[in-house]
Amino acid sequence: MLKYKYLIISLVAGIILSCNRGEKQTQEVKVRLFPEYDVALDDIIKSKNGIIRGLELNTITDSIIKYEGKEAIEKDSTSLYYEYEINDNLNYSLTYILQGDSLEEVNVQINSNDIDLSAKIFTDLKTFYEKKLPNPTEDKGYVVYNCFEGQRKPYVVSLTDNSSPTKGIINLVIYKDK
Repeated sequence: MLKYKYLIISLVAGIILSCNRGEKQTQEVKVRLFPEYDVALDDIIKSKNGIIRGLELNTITDSIIKYEGKEAIEKDSTSLYYEYEINDNLNYSLTYILQGDSLEEVNVQINSNDIDLSAKIFTDLKTFYEKKLPNPTEDKGYVVYNCFEGQRKPYVVSLTDNSSPTKGIINLVIYKDK
C-alpha cells in the first residue's frame, strides 16, 4: 500500500512539473515584429510606426527617453547616446541629435564580427526602407531615400556599408532635408 502512495505522489509531482515547464517555454517565445528580415531588425528598428524605433523627427527629448525605456549613456542639450548589444557578434549604437527640445537627426551604427550577418542586415535594411520610401538613389556605397510627406518637412534616410574584410559596420542616418 505504501508503495502505491509513493507511486501516485511521484506521478502527480511529475505531471505538475511537466505542466510548469510547458508554461515557461511558451512565455519565452517572442513574437517577431519583422519576420521577413533578420531578427536583429526587430531590435534595431523596434517598431513598424515612425521612421525608426517608433519615433518621428521633431519628437521631444522626454518622449525619446521614455520610448527607449532607459536613460542615455551620454546626454546633453544637443544629443542622447545609447548602446545596445544583441549578442556576442552584434551590437549597435544610437545617437539622437537634438535642436532645442526637438529630434533633428538619428544616427545608428551597427557593428558585427560576422561579415555575412552584416551583409544580410544591410540588405534587409535596404529592403525595409525601399518598401517604406520607394525609389532610392545608390552611389558609391551609399543608398539614399528621400521622403516628402504632405505638410511635414521632408527627411532623408542614408544607409552605408562601411565594412572591412574583418568587421561589419553599417551606418544609418535619418535627418531633415533642408
